[in-house]
Amino acid sequence: MSKHFYRYKDSFQLESGKVLKGIDIAYHTYGTYDPEKNNVIWVCHALTANSDAADWWPNMVGDGCFYNPDEYFIICANTLGSCYGSTGPLSINPDTSKPYFQEFPALTVRDLIKAHNLLVKHLGISRIHTVIGGSLGGQQAMEWCISNPELFDHLIVLATNAKASPWNIGFNESQRMAIKADSTFDENREDGGLKGMAAARSIALLSYRNNTTYNLTQAEENLQKTDDFKASSYQQYQGQKLVKRFNAYSYYILTKVLDSHNVGRNRKSVPEALSRIKAKTLLLGIPSDIIFFASEVEYMSQYIPVSLYREVESIYGHDGFLIEGETIREEILNFYNTSILESESENVFNKQNL
Repeated sequence: MSKHFYRYKDSFQLESGKVLKGIDIAYHTYGTYDPEKNNVIWVCHALTANSDAADWWPNMVGDGCFYNPDEYFIICANTLGSCYGSTGPLSINPDTSKPYFQEFPALTVRDLIKAHNLLVKHLGISRIHTVIGGSLGGQQAMEWCISNPELFDHLIVLATNAKASPWNIGFNESQRMAIKADSTFDENREDGGLKGMAAARSIALLSYRNNTTYNLTQAEENLQKTDDFKASSYQQYQGQKLVKRFNAYSYYILTKVLDSHNVGRNRKSVPEALSRIKAKTLLLGIPSDIIFFASEVEYMSQYIPVSLYREVESIYGHDGFLIEGETIREEILNFYNTSILESESENVFNKQNL
């Protein structure tokens, strides 16, 4: 495993039309690139993760894991807007010689993919065996396979959707309201908005899990209590845990990235966009997920020409894509070993209907 930085010095135009005067991309690699073996696995990370996929997905990436560096060349790039080495709100604005903070321009999923494409070119990669991601990572992987379909052999997405729903956006806006309610956020300093971000994380966690999770893991043994409940301390703990490793400006901008996700934007429709995917695709939904519903994942299988939809049972809701490693590994292995012709895909959409 090694961490790298790539600096793109030319102007980088965003989907909004605004321009960044060069960007930095932090990324990790594991293993050795072998073009003849077509052994590239590209992992797209979710909202607050980083480019060290072996750190946040240890049951999937790393020595002895499913994606083993002895067999694969594994890449994970930190997204633009994040705070783990790629250009984001705490980066220096060359026009002011000060951090961007709230002046950092809005990003979309397509901007993240544009940066990934630059890194692919820099690394001299012509073919990717598998692109995989969950949540925001799944949105990136899907958008990438639509915009550059010839690059990929396999697409694996977990707990995500084809476009942000009003439900998704409502949760994200509630988190941003919490951040903005912290007056220090408007002071544009590195520790600005941290109390607000802690509250935002608490809101998010309720959507990442569900009532079953809380009722099982946060139940009280002392039924006489009237205060200091386990669920309360758990929410506080999770908020402070994020405060120690993230910043409110990146959190704010990346929730906006989630809102931007819509594979049908400036295309004929969502179904038409999904029909452009040429990679053999595995779609994994989690029935207990209350933020990216399994039905939204299954919906995509109707329009991606060569695809399989499977469900991962978990009490952990959305976070199941990070936790249920054994089941996910089994589903992916079966997927790799299954030959799917377009005519045999579970739900093949009649393209004449597009």
